[in-house]
Amino acid sequence: MRISIWPSAGRPWSDILETAHHAERTGWDGVWIADHFMPNAAPGRDLEQPTLEAGSLVAGLAAAVPRVRIGTLVYGNTYRHPAVLANMAATTDHISGGRFTLGVGAGWQVNEHQQYGIELPPTRQLLDRFVEALQVLHGLLRTPRTTLDGEYYQLTDAVCEPKPVQDRLPIMIGAKGEKRMLGVVAEYADLWNTWGLPDLIAHKSAVLDRFCAERGRDPKSIARTAQALVVVNGPVPEGLPVPVIGGSREKLADAIAEYRAIGLDELIIPDGLLGSGAEKLKAMDVVLEIVNG
Repeated sequence: MRISIWPSAGRPWSDILETAHHAERTGWDGVWIADHFMPNAAPGRDLEQPTLEAGSLVAGLAAAVPRVRIGTLVYGNTYRHPAVLANMAATTDHISGGRFTLGVGAGWQVNEHQQYGIELPPTRQLLDRFVEALQVLHGLLRTPRTTLDGEYYQLTDAVCEPKPVQDRLPIMIGAKGEKRMLGVVAEYADLWNTWGLPDLIAHKSAVLDRFCAERGRDPKSIARTAQALVVVNGPVPEGLPVPVIGGSREKLADAIAEYRAIGLDELIIPDGLLGSGAEKLKAMDVVLEIVNG
């Protein structure tokens, strides 16, 4: 099972770079960056917290940090035309020497759309638009020319050159919906990602397997990735909207063993509860020791 770190884009660039360099030096497999422009609206959240832009961050990390894979977790489709995103992805892959993973999702964060005047359509339209965007990305990144006469995107004999360094730049889809989105993953993704504890990931992975069977696709051709907040040593916060594992070294080891047992290909660790400075780097070392242990 691979292990990767997710530095918060709400931290200063120097902190993100230090975290990524430490991950590279100590044997982590990847560094992921979320695509947001501000914190999500929630009680007690500082909506004016500075937040760095994901595309610029992954390009900077691709140039500054060797060896580890770099990826987006995940680009919101509503924020950029997919043809623009395809060119961004190909360029970042060249900067990294072929280490970039393009993570994409349909888009969801309401306050970003409201503040910037970006349309956030109803769910069915949002997903229809996302499917067309995936067709654009597949076409531009993997074929010489692309023509698409869609409802939301129209391309005419379009090129994206140079192509990525990787013959097949991997596309990861962030998705949890069992009615439709996991079917989209089965159709278009090389990797799948969602938040969740092992039981939930195992359940949704089985749903994804069924969608793959319906489409005649080998489910093993889609890597499974997931994330949860981590507490290395201390009380586990209650009432958070996302899963948390750990609290002690023993409990963290048990949770990581459960992820490995369900066949997870990559566990992604957000740095939100790992502390800061030397404390965070030490916590990262503990996580890595457990994974390698």
